[in-house]
Amino acid sequence: MNKRTDKDDLALFAELTKGMKPFEQNKRHFKSTAKDRKVIEEKEQQLHADSFFSDTYQPLLPENGPMKWARDDVDSYDVKRLRRGDYVPDLLLDLHGLRQSEAKLELAALIQACIKQQSHCCCIMHGHGTGILKQNIPMWLAQHPHIKAFHQATKEWGGDAALLVLIDIGDQPYRR
Repeated sequence: MNKRTDKDDLALFAELTKGMKPFEQNKRHFKSTAKDRKVIEEKEQQLHADSFFSDTYQPLLPENGPMKWARDDVDSYDVKRLRRGDYVPDLLLDLHGLRQSEAKLELAALIQACIKQQSHCCCIMHGHGTGILKQNIPMWLAQHPHIKAFHQATKEWGGDAALLVLIDIGDQPYRR
């Protein structure tokens, strides 16, 4: 292109923009709002509940007798001690009156709390009711990688309306 056309274009542009002031750049930086701890914990529990508990998985659970289950790597003596009530639950979870979705969230929160507080044993009270929670909770527990074993609770902890659960919290020894 030629220099004369460039000068004409520049003059035309200068004439069109005469009297205009340039904008001042706004240098304000907006911080992201601090997330509420409760919201973060609820999202984490939802993630754990969605990722560990499936409604379609059917583990091999006993049809007759007390409800019990143990991972393959768990010693049978630990299951026997759980059945006899030798383990005292550190945490109790009462699921009476909750829906399935709410119960899943509470179950995920309980397992996380047990790991955080170094509790090897907990008690989950599902009640008798219509039997939906009584039927689904053992299926959900059998799917979770941190659950070592569970057994129907002794009368002292709720009988057949509750489960005693052993949780794998890592390499720490059992504390009494």
